[in-house]
Amino acid sequence: MAYKITDECLACGSCLDECPVGAISEGDIYVIDADLCTDCGACAEACPTGAIVE
Repeated sequence: MAYKITDECLACGSCLDECPVGAISEGDIYVIDADLCTDCGACAEACPTGAIVE
């Protein structure tokens, strides 16, 4: 199951460069493309607000 970004997202961009497959796209809050996500967890580790969950 892919990671997802909750409403706690501040759109700070900390996760963007951490995703090795480019599954994260920008918006009011960021979004993870479930088809591209490899469940590596790098984005969740980089998120300062804990907005990225399994």
